[in-house]
Amino acid sequence: MIKSSYNVIGVMSGTSLDGVDIIYAQFDYNANWNFKIKYSNTVPYSNEWIEKLKLLTRSSKEQLIGLDLSYSKLLANMINEFIKRNEIKDIDFISSHGHTALHRPDLGFTYQIGNKQILADTLGQKVICDFRLQDVELGGQGAPLVPIGDQLLFSDYQYCINLGGFANISFDFEDEKIAFDICPVNIVLNHYVHDIGLEFDESGKIASKGEVNRKLLDELNDLPFYNLSHPKSLGLEWVDDHIFPIIDNYTLKLEDKLSTFIEHIAIQISKFIRKKGEKVLITGGGVYNKYLISRIQDHADSIIVIPSKDIIEFKEALIFALLGILKDRNEANCLASVTGAKKNHSSGKILMPTV
Repeated sequence: MIKSSYNVIGVMSGTSLDGVDIIYAQFDYNANWNFKIKYSNTVPYSNEWIEKLKLLTRSSKEQLIGLDLSYSKLLANMINEFIKRNEIKDIDFISSHGHTALHRPDLGFTYQIGNKQILADTLGQKVICDFRLQDVELGGQGAPLVPIGDQLLFSDYQYCINLGGFANISFDFEDEKIAFDICPVNIVLNHYVHDIGLEFDESGKIASKGEVNRKLLDELNDLPFYNLSHPKSLGLEWVDDHIFPIIDNYTLKLEDKLSTFIEHIAIQISKFIRKKGEKVLITGGGVYNKYLISRIQDHADSIIVIPSKDIIEFKEALIFALLGILKDRNEANCLASVTGAKKNHSSGKILMPTV
């Protein structure tokens, strides 16, 4: 018999490398899904791990296999500590995104680290993970995966946007849910403030003092990716190949680089949220960049809604918990209209503890 109530730990690590988001949430189903986040925490990466994760796209296959195992152990330890600290007893399973090492759906592959059997064995819990691989094997982008959660948990909003390492959006179009990556965000902004020893530009204060370089802005806006139709997704490889070389070709002050790139983000996002009166839910770490939000609002006519802190910071971990539930119920958690796969499907790998 399929259950109607679940207690799940959801785990998410994104490309902005700000840490691992972990939530413990209760989900109930009665015609519609409802949720309550009971505990949440972001566990920051050590400097050593940040450097390792930055270099994933340049790692050999042998290095990735070794990192996969050590990263799985790292995740297991983080999750174990979270369970102990919050004295959590009732767990149906753990649903984990892992961390994207390589993402080249155009070449037919994607690789998530952190999905090894040692995760289930160390935790002594059922683990559902590796959600992207099957979608790519079915001809999809393997991303974004969050829109099924937008559809089932946040249907009051016409648009859902996450501002993480990349900006992605989901909305209904011609009776189907569609979603795609819009442009890079924190993966670029954080990269440049790291040069002065900062993790991020708090509230966008540095960027707000800069001037937009129109020539650089035009060059960024002219990148071919922005004219591609959906489905489409972005990865660190694309940023390394296309964004950094363009910006680094200009001799600009830090504040001018940041200001110009924020203008670029705002222009790209505003292309999709121009209808007056429609509500846009914006989440992710980029929400705290007040200058970025103000530039998006200046370019857009829709109503921007900033939710509670738990939803801002943990929406993706929450939705990956839901993806695990849908997999456990053998219900679709990947939408073909979003990823371009051959069909809707129930994606993910189930690991049962063997010790």
